[in-house]
Amino acid sequence: VMAWDNHGRQSQWQEGIFETGRMGTPWGAKWIRTGQDTEACPVFEKEFHIGSPVKKARIYATAYGMYDIYINGSRAGESYFAPGQTSYQRRLQYQTYDITKLLQPGTNLISVTLAKGWCKGRYPFQKHSDFFGCPENSVLAELRWEDEAGAVTVLGTDKSWRCTSGPVLFSEIYDGETYDARLEQADKPSHAACEFDLGYDNLIAQQCEGVTVMERITPVALLTTPKGETVIDFGQNMVGWAQFTVTGCAGQEVVLSHAEVLDREGNFYTKNLRTAKQTVRYILKDGTQTYHPRFSFQGFRYVRVDQFPGQVDLSQFQGLVVYTKMEQTGWFHCSEPLVNQLFGNILWSQKGNFIDIPTDCPQRDERVGWTGDAQVFCQTAAINMKVSGFFNKWLGDLAADQTEEGATLIFVPSMQEFQTSSAWGDAATVCPWEIYIAYGDRRLLARQYPSMKAWVEYIRRQGENEFLWNTGFHFGDWLGLDAQQGSYQGATSEDLIATAFYAHSVELTQRAAEALGYTQDAADLKTLHQRIVAEFQREFITPAGRIGDQTQTAHVLALHFGLATDPARTANTLKKLLEKNKGKLTTGFVGTPYLCPALSEAGLSSLAYDLLLQQEFPSWLYSVNQGATTIWEHWDGIRPDGSFWSDAMNSFNHYAYGSIGAWMFRVMGGITPLLPGYQKIRIAPQIDRRISQVSAEIETSYGTVCSQWRIEGNKIHYSVTVPCNTTAELVFQNGTVHKIFSGTYHFSEQI
Repeated sequence: VMAWDNHGRQSQWQEGIFETGRMGTPWGAKWIRTGQDTEACPVFEKEFHIGSPVKKARIYATAYGMYDIYINGSRAGESYFAPGQTSYQRRLQYQTYDITKLLQPGTNLISVTLAKGWCKGRYPFQKHSDFFGCPENSVLAELRWEDEAGAVTVLGTDKSWRCTSGPVLFSEIYDGETYDARLEQADKPSHAACEFDLGYDNLIAQQCEGVTVMERITPVALLTTPKGETVIDFGQNMVGWAQFTVTGCAGQEVVLSHAEVLDREGNFYTKNLRTAKQTVRYILKDGTQTYHPRFSFQGFRYVRVDQFPGQVDLSQFQGLVVYTKMEQTGWFHCSEPLVNQLFGNILWSQKGNFIDIPTDCPQRDERVGWTGDAQVFCQTAAINMKVSGFFNKWLGDLAADQTEEGATLIFVPSMQEFQTSSAWGDAATVCPWEIYIAYGDRRLLARQYPSMKAWVEYIRRQGENEFLWNTGFHFGDWLGLDAQQGSYQGATSEDLIATAFYAHSVELTQRAAEALGYTQDAADLKTLHQRIVAEFQREFITPAGRIGDQTQTAHVLALHFGLATDPARTANTLKKLLEKNKGKLTTGFVGTPYLCPALSEAGLSSLAYDLLLQQEFPSWLYSVNQGATTIWEHWDGIRPDGSFWSDAMNSFNHYAYGSIGAWMFRVMGGITPLLPGYQKIRIAPQIDRRISQVSAEIETSYGTVCSQWRIEGNKIHYSVTVPCNTTAELVFQNGTVHKIFSGTYHFSEQI
């Protein structure tokens, strides 16, 4: 690669490599399994001989379950939980490992440990362990090495491999892991692996980075609870493992339990985990040893030490934070420390829930890829971190899991669940479009376009009126605070919400058709959108412009999706509804993501700032003042008196309400892409004097765009950085527009 600038200056040539998938190369390996049913994780081994020095070596591997590979005692790769969670019967990823440095002339040993993982372990909403309808726990692995003379040798899994029991006695996603270190070197009986024919038609190369240890956390306190329990506080609600180093004798045990919060008495609290055990049990060998799980992950801030040889010392523990390997690309800071903590909480909830798929929560017996949560958060996600590959993979599964009728399911992957809902299924249109806007990658948009179109056609066929969606099941404004007693669904009409999202999805699909050059589709979709808007207005808005549903969410959707016949009246009514509720929101999962954007679009950013800066329940800063380090599922997950909202559904790491992050960047920081990938940028901060300084920075595909402003007396001082090969317009508070090109600029404005 060589780069040069507009002054003719050029870089030196920079060399690098990339590697493709197998490109149709036939597999030289067979699927193998144990042929026995056991809770312990089996280990498949093969000893082989290499006669001359190795020039290049690779392993290609996958499994129905999770696998881990060791070559001559060294682990292959840095990722965990391979092959990842996908719609296994249609899309099973294989991974490629460079093992050139792990092989040696002479005798070599490869061992593959196989766990149940997502594929074969127990799954929420099902009592059995075959939720995905997959074959038996099995593995496929192929070694290829090339010597200095160019000769290639292929060694694949087959019935010549031996199968034995390993030290992982038990491992499941929700319940944790049991490991017996005494079995690491023990001479164990083995038997021949069983071959069986599963074929290779559903195999695809890995589509995004794997789950990796991304950060390490030092615990902050060792507590003794009122019940006398020994509890380690890591200071941050995180996802991953509590790694420990321990010295002891063979047969002694370490047992750890994990939780997000303490109760109001200060005791360890696990009732919100429901049936998930989140327990790690380690049986020692002699001496000093360090351990963390390999096939299970825990969501926690607190770790209860149930058993431990000798005294517990914080120096023996470290938090290993695991999530899909994604670079941070968004940074936000302002003059209000509580808002800065809120941004940190949003980021940490993204880390904790982007474990190969966009989960809803990482701690209880759920952790599934709810499409509604991903849909409302994907814009914020693409600002915070580089998620192009992450969503490329997940959206492939979303399309694969769509029904023949085009219905998008409520969570993905979801092989045996066929339920859909408005706002959840609309992830089929919203996520591809937001990822396209963030990165400008037309390939992903083109790949997902049939899925987008299938979804809107599915809605169109529902009921007798093709321009309304007033049939079927819907979650409605989930967890809306205006819900009737005993209901999770807010007061806004399900039909109104469904039809509003129908219009939104059709409009996004129309934009996608225009971007891809599908002229006739774009024209047809534009007409369809106009008919849906007209029908929405006839059904839900009076001739005088009054929204029938007098709820905040109804007015938010009508404004944000361009459905109101009288936007000024609708905005004014929304203002009155907020005032009637003492300036507090009543919106749920559907209304909250669009509440502040709708207010700002209507010229009511001061009200949006009111909501952001509100510290009483319900508000974003309420949880911050309660000590939250991640986003909560419920505004009052912990009440002011320390009691809990509920035991049944009370996650303290649930990113959906973190969608306010996009508003913080786009309104407070003022950064909005005018062309996909930020090729053209609008920088138009909407300033409120309660905040005296804001710095927002996004690493785009073109480079860094930065918007900083501060108030000093009667002046606003701006500092703006525009990436190479892009243009921007900076909009002052008085409406003056400055067109600028790549570089860093400083402006001042009198206020």
